[in-house]
Amino acid sequence: MTDFKVGLSLFGLSPRHYPAISKRAEEVGFESVWLGEHLVFPSKIPDTYPYAEGGVAPVDPGTHLFDPWVVLADIAARTQNLRLGTSVYILPLRHPLVTARAVATLDRVSGGRVLLGAGIGWLKEEFDLVGESFANRGPRSEEILDLLRVLWTETEIDFRGRYYQLGPLRFEPKPAQKPHPPLIMGGESELALERAARTSDGWIGAGALGREELTAAVQRLRELRRGFGDAPFEITTFNRYLPTNLETALWHRDIGIDRLNLMPSLRPDGGLSADDVIAFVERSAEEILVPLAHS
Repeated sequence: MTDFKVGLSLFGLSPRHYPAISKRAEEVGFESVWLGEHLVFPSKIPDTYPYAEGGVAPVDPGTHLFDPWVVLADIAARTQNLRLGTSVYILPLRHPLVTARAVATLDRVSGGRVLLGAGIGWLKEEFDLVGESFANRGPRSEEILDLLRVLWTETEIDFRGRYYQLGPLRFEPKPAQKPHPPLIMGGESELALERAARTSDGWIGAGALGREELTAAVQRLRELRRGFGDAPFEITTFNRYLPTNLETALWHRDIGIDRLNLMPSLRPDGGLSADDVIAFVERSAEEILVPLAHS
């Protein structure tokens, strides 16, 4: 048996399909499901996306955006043990109390299954539309992580940070997971890797790094993490550009990845149906999950 985890990335469909897909994913052995997140798009998305050549984002302004906590709650109601993750939730777009309340609520109703994959964001126009600073999003996100931990663990809260001053106040209920749901930070720059190792419980990659770059990132994260203690630290990434097969999964495991999230491919016509994803889930179980469990 292996501790290597395999998750499923959910995208490209109406969320009404996700509970049934997630239920089947749980039945065949997937550990988790993951939803992407944006709050709002400008009418024209600039070519500033950091994970593609030329900066062209793989979405258009008309992409349907759904609240991940609502969708994940629907999935939670149809599953028993499947972990529920975001990949990634943009922390500095909202006040920390809003995030703390949403995550704590889902963690309680799901019986402690939330994985908060988070990032600092890349789309300046999204920040402009909601009146939040894009320039300070990095250090502000670090303070938000500190504040979330305080809100989720302390009884009497009086927080005095650089960006947020809150209290005295009470925040109840606390999340089901103790001390709190895992905080998993994204980003692939040296600064992002250092931030994840220093401030969070794990790192989540976008799946955009090549084999050599990802291997180097994992090694760097482990090196950085040794300087911040020996608490558990999970490394997660996606198979965005690599074949979905057992060889790919084993390679990720062997370089030190803890969780690989599989992404179903679009059909040649660019479409994707619920039946396509169910077939992908079942094929992945037969070709990847079962062999992994015995490797």
